[in-house]
Amino acid sequence: MDFLMSGLAACGACVFTNPLEVVKTRMQLQGELQAPGTYQRHYRNVFHAFITIGKVDGLAALQKGLAPALLYQFLMNGIRLGTYGLAEAGGYLHTAEGTHSPARSAAAGAMAGIMGAYLGSPIYMVKTHLQAQAASEIAVGHQYKHQGMFQALTEIGQKHGLVGLWRGALGGLPRVIVGSSTQLCTFSSTKDLLSQWEIFPPESWKLALVAAMVSGIAVVLAMAPFDVACTRLYNQPTDAQGKNRVPKFSATSCSASAPSLGTKDVGIMKGQTGHQLFKVTQAPGWSPILLGTQS
Repeated sequence: MDFLMSGLAACGACVFTNPLEVVKTRMQLQGELQAPGTYQRHYRNVFHAFITIGKVDGLAALQKGLAPALLYQFLMNGIRLGTYGLAEAGGYLHTAEGTHSPARSAAAGAMAGIMGAYLGSPIYMVKTHLQAQAASEIAVGHQYKHQGMFQALTEIGQKHGLVGLWRGALGGLPRVIVGSSTQLCTFSSTKDLLSQWEIFPPESWKLALVAAMVSGIAVVLAMAPFDVACTRLYNQPTDAQGKNRVPKFSATSCSASAPSLGTKDVGIMKGQTGHQLFKVTQAPGWSPILLGTQS
Protein backbone atom coordinates (compact mmCIF):
# COMPACT_ATOMS: atom_id res chain seq x y z
CA MET A 1 0.00 0.00 0.00
CA ASP A 2 2.91 2.38 0.76
CA PHE A 3 4.22 1.89 -2.78
CA LEU A 4 0.81 2.59 -4.35
CA MET A 5 -0.01 5.63 -2.20
CA SER A 6 3.46 7.15 -2.74
CA GLY A 7 3.22 6.67 -6.50
CA LEU A 8 -0.28 8.12 -6.76
CA ALA A 9 0.60 11.13 -4.63
CA ALA A 10 3.65 11.84 -6.80
CA CYS A 11 1.48 11.63 -9.93
CA GLY A 12 -0.97 14.12 -8.44
CA ALA A 13 1.85 16.61 -7.86
CA CYS A 14 3.31 15.91 -11.31
CA VAL A 15 0.22 17.20 -13.12
CA PHE A 16 0.83 20.65 -11.62
CA THR A 17 4.65 20.65 -11.71
CA ASN A 18 5.21 19.27 -15.21
CA PRO A 19 5.20 22.77 -16.79
CA LEU A 20 8.08 23.62 -14.44
CA GLU A 21 9.89 20.52 -15.66
CA VAL A 22 9.45 21.63 -19.29
CA VAL A 23 10.90 25.04 -18.45
CA LYS A 24 13.73 23.53 -16.41
CA THR A 25 14.70 21.09 -19.16
CA ARG A 26 14.90 23.81 -21.81
CA MET A 27 16.84 26.20 -19.61
CA GLN A 28 19.34 23.44 -18.80
CA LEU A 29 19.83 22.62 -22.49
CA GLN A 30 20.21 26.27 -23.48
CA GLY A 31 23.78 27.12 -24.49
CA GLU A 32 24.97 23.50 -24.45
CA LEU A 33 28.62 23.27 -25.59
CA GLN A 34 28.66 26.92 -26.61
CA ALA A 35 30.81 29.63 -25.11
CA PRO A 36 29.05 32.34 -23.10
CA GLY A 37 27.79 35.17 -25.27
CA THR A 38 27.90 33.16 -28.50
CA TYR A 39 24.35 31.87 -28.46
CA GLN A 40 20.90 33.41 -28.34
CA ARG A 41 19.18 33.16 -24.98
CA HIS A 42 15.62 32.18 -25.79
CA TYR A 43 14.79 31.75 -22.10
CA ARG A 44 16.09 34.50 -19.81
CA ASN A 45 14.48 33.21 -16.62
CA VAL A 46 11.65 30.97 -15.44
CA PHE A 47 8.89 33.50 -16.00
CA HIS A 48 10.20 34.57 -19.40
CA ALA A 49 10.45 30.89 -20.39
CA PHE A 50 6.79 30.32 -19.48
CA ILE A 51 5.69 33.27 -21.61
CA THR A 52 7.95 32.35 -24.54
CA ILE A 53 6.85 28.73 -24.66
CA GLY A 54 3.20 29.70 -24.34
CA LYS A 55 3.44 32.25 -27.16
CA VAL A 56 5.51 30.23 -29.64
CA ASP A 57 4.68 26.59 -28.91
CA GLY A 58 1.23 27.17 -27.42
CA LEU A 59 -0.03 26.65 -23.88
CA ALA A 60 -0.37 22.89 -24.43
CA ALA A 61 3.41 22.71 -24.88
CA LEU A 62 3.83 23.46 -21.18
CA GLN A 63 2.49 19.96 -20.53
CA LYS A 64 4.80 18.23 -23.01
CA GLY A 65 6.01 14.85 -21.81
CA LEU A 66 3.20 14.57 -19.25
CA ALA A 67 2.51 10.88 -19.96
CA PRO A 68 6.10 9.69 -19.36
CA ALA A 69 6.42 12.14 -16.47
CA LEU A 70 3.41 10.58 -14.72
CA LEU A 71 4.65 7.06 -15.36
CA TYR A 72 8.15 7.93 -14.16
CA GLN A 73 6.85 9.58 -11.00
CA PHE A 74 4.70 6.55 -10.23
CA LEU A 75 7.59 4.12 -10.73
CA MET A 76 10.31 6.27 -9.20
CA ASN A 77 8.52 7.60 -6.15
CA GLY A 78 6.39 4.51 -5.65
CA ILE A 79 9.57 2.48 -5.25
CA ARG A 80 11.67 5.20 -3.60
CA LEU A 81 9.21 6.50 -1.01
CA GLY A 82 7.63 3.10 -0.48
CA THR A 83 10.99 1.45 0.21
CA TYR A 84 12.11 4.30 2.44
CA GLY A 85 8.82 4.16 4.33
CA LEU A 86 9.28 0.45 4.98
CA ALA A 87 12.80 1.07 6.26
CA GLU A 88 11.51 3.82 8.56
CA ALA A 89 8.62 1.70 9.84
CA GLY A 90 11.00 -1.18 10.49
CA GLY A 91 13.18 1.01 12.70
CA TYR A 92 16.25 0.75 10.49
CA LEU A 93 16.71 4.53 10.42
CA HIS A 94 17.13 4.86 14.19
CA THR A 95 20.02 4.10 16.49
CA ALA A 96 19.92 1.61 19.37
CA GLU A 97 18.96 4.52 21.62
CA GLY A 98 15.93 5.26 19.44
CA THR A 99 17.19 8.55 17.99
CA HIS A 100 17.04 9.33 14.28
CA SER A 101 20.26 8.55 12.40
CA PRO A 102 21.00 10.99 9.54
CA ALA A 103 23.66 8.63 8.14
CA ARG A 104 21.28 5.66 7.96
CA SER A 105 18.56 7.88 6.55
CA ALA A 106 20.87 9.20 3.83
CA ALA A 107 22.04 5.68 2.94
CA ALA A 108 18.49 4.34 2.79
CA GLY A 109 17.39 7.31 0.70
CA ALA A 110 20.26 6.82 -1.74
CA MET A 111 19.59 3.09 -2.17
CA ALA A 112 15.85 3.59 -2.58
CA GLY A 113 16.46 6.34 -5.12
CA ILE A 114 18.89 4.23 -7.14
CA MET A 115 16.38 1.40 -7.47
CA GLY A 116 13.54 3.64 -8.57
CA ALA A 117 15.56 5.83 -10.94
CA TYR A 118 17.37 2.98 -12.69
CA LEU A 119 14.16 1.08 -13.40
CA GLY A 120 12.48 4.24 -14.66
CA SER A 121 15.48 5.50 -16.66
CA PRO A 122 14.04 4.78 -20.16
CA ILE A 123 10.88 6.70 -19.25
CA TYR A 124 12.91 9.63 -17.95
CA MET A 125 15.00 9.72 -21.14
CA VAL A 126 11.90 9.86 -23.34
CA LYS A 127 10.39 12.52 -21.07
CA THR A 128 13.49 14.65 -21.56
CA HIS A 129 13.34 14.22 -25.35
CA LEU A 130 9.68 15.21 -25.51
CA GLN A 131 10.04 18.22 -23.21
CA ALA A 132 13.00 19.52 -25.23
CA GLN A 133 11.05 19.41 -28.52
CA ALA A 134 10.16 22.95 -29.59
CA ALA A 135 9.50 25.18 -32.58
CA SER A 136 12.71 25.92 -34.47
CA GLU A 137 12.83 29.57 -33.40
CA ILE A 138 13.10 28.67 -29.69
CA ALA A 139 14.64 25.18 -29.91
CA VAL A 140 17.56 24.31 -27.64
CA GLY A 141 19.60 21.12 -27.52
CA HIS A 142 19.19 18.20 -29.90
CA GLN A 143 15.68 17.90 -31.31
CA TYR A 144 14.24 14.39 -31.43
CA LYS A 145 11.11 13.91 -33.51
CA HIS A 146 9.14 11.62 -31.24
CA GLN A 147 5.38 11.47 -31.67
CA GLY A 148 4.70 10.15 -28.18
CA MET A 149 6.01 8.01 -25.35
CA PHE A 150 5.17 4.56 -26.75
CA GLN A 151 6.38 5.44 -30.24
CA ALA A 152 9.67 6.74 -28.79
CA LEU A 153 10.24 3.67 -26.59
CA THR A 154 9.44 1.35 -29.49
CA GLU A 155 11.71 3.18 -31.93
CA ILE A 156 14.66 3.34 -29.53
CA GLY A 157 14.19 -0.30 -28.55
CA GLN A 158 14.06 -1.47 -32.17
CA LYS A 159 17.10 0.55 -33.21
CA HIS A 160 19.37 0.13 -30.20
CA GLY A 161 17.88 -2.59 -28.00
CA LEU A 162 17.82 -2.59 -24.21
CA VAL A 163 21.19 -0.85 -24.06
CA GLY A 164 19.73 2.07 -25.98
CA LEU A 165 16.73 2.29 -23.67
CA TRP A 166 18.98 2.54 -20.63
CA ARG A 167 21.40 4.99 -22.26
CA GLY A 168 22.53 7.57 -19.73
CA ALA A 169 21.20 5.61 -16.76
CA LEU A 170 24.58 5.19 -15.06
CA GLY A 171 25.48 8.81 -15.72
CA GLY A 172 22.28 9.83 -13.97
CA LEU A 173 22.95 7.85 -10.80
CA PRO A 174 25.03 10.58 -9.07
CA ARG A 175 22.01 12.86 -9.47
CA VAL A 176 19.74 10.34 -7.80
CA ILE A 177 22.18 9.41 -5.03
CA VAL A 178 22.77 13.03 -4.05
CA GLY A 179 19.17 14.12 -4.51
CA SER A 180 17.35 11.23 -2.88
CA SER A 181 19.68 10.91 0.10
CA THR A 182 19.60 14.66 0.74
CA GLN A 183 15.83 14.91 0.35
CA LEU A 184 14.78 11.99 2.50
CA CYS A 185 17.42 12.59 5.16
CA THR A 186 16.59 16.29 5.42
CA PHE A 187 12.86 15.60 5.52
CA SER A 188 13.11 13.07 8.36
CA SER A 189 15.59 15.18 10.35
CA THR A 190 13.51 18.35 9.98
CA LYS A 191 10.31 16.55 10.93
CA ASP A 192 11.92 15.05 14.05
CA LEU A 193 13.38 18.43 15.02
CA LEU A 194 10.04 20.22 14.63
CA SER A 195 8.36 17.48 16.68
CA GLN A 196 10.88 17.97 19.48
CA TRP A 197 10.29 21.72 19.46
CA GLU A 198 6.51 21.11 19.54
CA ILE A 199 5.87 23.92 17.05
CA PHE A 200 2.89 22.07 15.55
CA PRO A 201 0.41 19.63 17.11
CA PRO A 202 1.48 15.97 16.95
CA GLU A 203 0.61 14.26 13.63
CA SER A 204 -0.33 17.61 12.07
CA TRP A 205 -0.15 17.94 8.27
CA LYS A 206 1.65 21.25 8.81
CA LEU A 207 4.60 19.32 10.22
CA ALA A 208 5.00 17.39 6.98
CA LEU A 209 4.44 20.51 4.87
CA VAL A 210 7.24 22.51 6.49
CA ALA A 211 9.60 19.52 6.45
CA ALA A 212 8.83 18.98 2.76
CA MET A 213 9.59 22.62 1.94
CA VAL A 214 12.91 22.54 3.82
CA SER A 215 13.95 19.27 2.17
CA GLY A 216 12.91 20.61 -1.25
CA ILE A 217 15.25 23.59 -0.93
CA ALA A 218 18.10 21.41 0.33
CA VAL A 219 17.79 18.85 -2.46
CA VAL A 220 17.81 21.48 -5.22
CA LEU A 221 20.96 23.14 -3.90
CA ALA A 222 22.68 19.75 -3.73
CA MET A 223 21.35 18.19 -6.93
CA ALA A 224 21.14 21.03 -9.47
CA PRO A 225 24.63 20.55 -11.03
CA PHE A 226 24.04 16.81 -11.45
CA ASP A 227 20.58 17.48 -12.86
CA VAL A 228 21.99 19.72 -15.60
CA ALA A 229 24.51 17.03 -16.52
CA CYS A 230 21.85 14.31 -16.49
CA THR A 231 19.49 16.27 -18.75
CA ARG A 232 22.22 16.86 -21.31
CA LEU A 233 23.40 13.26 -21.24
CA TYR A 234 19.89 11.94 -21.89
CA ASN A 235 19.23 14.43 -24.68
CA GLN A 236 22.46 13.95 -26.63
CA PRO A 237 22.16 12.75 -30.24
CA THR A 238 23.34 9.21 -31.01
CA ASP A 239 25.10 7.53 -33.89
CA ALA A 240 23.92 4.41 -35.75
CA GLN A 241 25.19 2.21 -32.91
CA GLY A 242 23.23 4.16 -30.31
CA LYS A 243 26.32 5.77 -28.78
CA ASN A 244 26.49 9.43 -27.81
CA ARG A 245 28.02 11.61 -30.49
CA VAL A 246 29.41 13.98 -27.89
CA PRO A 247 32.14 12.40 -25.72
CA LYS A 248 30.75 13.08 -22.26
CA PHE A 249 30.31 9.78 -20.51
CA SER A 250 29.18 10.63 -17.02
CA ALA A 251 27.59 13.28 -14.89
CA THR A 252 30.94 13.76 -13.14
CA SER A 253 32.82 14.59 -16.34
CA CYS A 254 29.92 16.71 -17.54
CA SER A 255 29.92 18.76 -14.33
CA ALA A 256 33.70 19.02 -14.28
CA SER A 257 33.70 20.49 -17.79
CA ALA A 258 31.18 23.19 -16.89
CA PRO A 259 33.11 26.04 -18.56
CA SER A 260 32.82 24.28 -21.93
CA LEU A 261 29.10 23.64 -21.57
CA GLY A 262 28.13 27.16 -22.52
CA THR A 263 27.70 28.25 -18.92
CA LYS A 264 28.66 31.32 -16.99
CA ASP A 265 29.88 31.28 -13.40
CA VAL A 266 26.82 29.34 -12.27
CA GLY A 267 26.11 27.44 -15.46
CA ILE A 268 25.87 24.08 -13.74
CA MET A 269 23.03 25.50 -11.63
CA LYS A 270 20.90 26.27 -14.73
CA GLY A 271 17.17 25.93 -14.28
CA GLN A 272 17.56 25.97 -10.48
CA THR A 273 14.54 28.19 -9.79
CA GLY A 274 12.17 25.99 -11.74
CA HIS A 275 13.79 22.91 -10.26
CA GLN A 276 13.35 24.24 -6.73
CA LEU A 277 9.64 24.89 -7.22
CA PHE A 278 9.28 21.39 -8.66
CA LYS A 279 11.21 19.55 -5.97
CA VAL A 280 9.34 21.04 -3.01
CA THR A 281 6.31 19.00 -4.09
CA GLN A 282 8.28 15.74 -4.39
CA ALA A 283 9.23 15.25 -0.74
CA PRO A 284 7.73 12.26 1.08
CA GLY A 285 5.53 14.43 3.27
CA TRP A 286 3.45 15.45 0.27
CA SER A 287 2.02 11.96 -0.07
CA PRO A 288 -0.35 12.30 2.89
CA ILE A 289 -0.93 16.00 2.22
CA LEU A 290 -2.10 15.42 -1.35
CA LEU A 291 -4.26 12.55 -0.28
CA GLY A 292 -5.93 14.61 2.45
CA THR A 293 -4.64 12.63 5.43
CA GLN A 294 -2.50 13.45 8.41
CA SER A 295 1.15 12.50 8.36
